[in-house]
This record gives sequence, structure tokens and C-alpha cells, in this order.
Amino acid sequence: MTATSMQKVIASGNGLEATRLAFYQLTSGQPPLDATVNGVTLIEDDPNELTVGYGGLPDANGEVTLDAAVMDGPRHRGGSVVGLKNVRHATQVARLVMEQTRRVMLCGDGALQFAKANGFPEENLLTDKARKVWLYWKRMECRGKDWLPPLPGEFDAETIAEFNRYYPTTGEKHSGSTVHLAARSVRGDLACVTSTSGHCFKMPGRVGDSPIFGAGLYVDNEMGSCGSIGYGEANMLNCSSFHAVQQMGRGASPIDAGLETLAIVAKHAAAYERDEEGKIAFNLQLFLLHKDGSHAGVAIRGEKQIAVTDGDGTRLEPCVNL
Repeated sequence: MTATSMQKVIASGNGLEATRLAFYQLTSGQPPLDATVNGVTLIEDDPNELTVGYGGLPDANGEVTLDAAVMDGPRHRGGSVVGLKNVRHATQVARLVMEQTRRVMLCGDGALQFAKANGFPEENLLTDKARKVWLYWKRMECRGKDWLPPLPGEFDAETIAEFNRYYPTTGEKHSGSTVHLAARSVRGDLACVTSTSGHCFKMPGRVGDSPIFGAGLYVDNEMGSCGSIGYGEANMLNCSSFHAVQQMGRGASPIDAGLETLAIVAKHAAAYERDEEGKIAFNLQLFLLHKDGSHAGVAIRGEKQIAVTDGDGTRLEPCVNL
């Protein structure tokens, strides 16, 4: 199979099964946008994935709010939702914003009313698993203030492990996760999707990069696509996805475009985003899919992975570190 005829789906490491489903749909004749939305819907439905959709970790007040965006390469159009409550399929709602309106982004109550008008059911997105992790955070974060610290054995080992996974007390800060997925059809058309419940226990009202075009995701059908997970604030301030796609359009490989973009992000990091030695204290991952079918995952640091499904099968590959 040549690169120019290659059907391919890539995703953040937590999107492995989404790539498998999306690739099957691509090979069955579905357009890239359909395949990506359906792939991410699989992750949004998984209550054990605490970064998106049903079961996503809540904000500091214990409320789950979702951000998502879709972008279609052939039409160069997109739609996004911000701060969506009580509807798990944020990606599907974002797509309908693109398909049904002249607008690009809906937020808060407006996004919810739009979703309800399209028949999406309201439900409580805070699962018992996510609620326990949030309550453990409250007891740890606010101990000595309004809350008493957890008693030995009060919280089960799984809850504590999930807390430490998504809210590490040592090491990198702002390690929040998201799911990003991009696809390339046999004709070379591109589409991508990003969905998230945002940084766990975030300040109420906080919006990250996921629903922002040029930051959380971007597609130019003649160049490539890029999406991200990690510290969204740095990503937004540097328009990382837009920059990376433009670099591919100028001839850079996905790896070179991604690493150059991360170097710019690192250069611009503020003092409060660095540790005592001046090193970057956050992480950011980019997932790049070139127009020709080549791909790369890059990260500032750590043993991060990119999920891939193509003619060679479904697999996880290591990201290249800055």
C-alpha cells in the first residue's frame, strides 16, 4: 500500500479502540468525519474513561462539563460546544452545530438547548466512580479548612489510584487528558475530532483548548491535521495545531512539525509554568496526520503513546519527546 492511497486513523493513546472502529468504517466507505465522530462516541460512552463523556471527572464543584469540536477537511468547516452539561455525546452535538447552523461554537445553556432540540436526552454524567475520585480530592485538597482528611481505609485503592493518575501530587502539573482522533480516507480527505471533560477538578467555567480551532485541533485538507491533549492554556496561546499543520504544508514531516511546535510552546512558557530549575512543569502532546498519510505523535516528555490503525493493524506507538 502506498502512502498516497493509505487509509489511516490516529488517536491519543486512550483512543485505541476508537481507531479500530473508525478504520473499519473508513474501509466500509464511510467519510472520514463520520468515522471519527463514531469512533470518539465509543470513548464518550465508556464510564471507565474518566476524561470524556459519561464518567468524565467533574470540576471543583462536582459538575461534569464537556467540550468538543469536529472539523471536516473537504469542506473546511467545523463545529464545537463548550461547557455542555447533561449530554454525553458532545462530539455529535458539535457536528450538528456545523451541519445545521451558520455558527461555529455554542456554549453553556445555549449548547444544551441546541442538543435538546435535536433529541439528545439529558442525564447525570457524574458516575459513582468519578464522584468518589472527586470526593477524595475534596478531602485531600480542603483538609484543614472545611473538610477532614480521609481516614485510613475510607477510600478504596482504585479510587486513590485514579486520583493519583489524573491529579498527581508530584511531577508534571496540568496532566489532564482528552481524546483526539483523526482519519484519512483512500482519496486523501481528512477529518478530526477532539472531546474532553477538561482538567479534573478545574475552576468552574474554565475552557481548555479542545473546542478551539487552531489549538485543540485543526485540519487543512491540502496539508494535514493536528490535535492535542494536555495543558490547553499553553496550547491556546501558541495556536499549536494550526502552526503544526502549516509547517507540514511547507514541507515539514509530521515529527519535525510537531517538535518545532512544542519547542515554541516551551520557549513561551511563563515562570509559573516552570519548576525550580526552570524546566517546563506541564506536558503537551500533539498527534499529526500528514496529507500523504504519514503520521507522528510528539510530547514534551514522558512515555506517551499514539494509537494507530491502518493496513498494518491496530497498535500503540511511542511518542517522540521534545
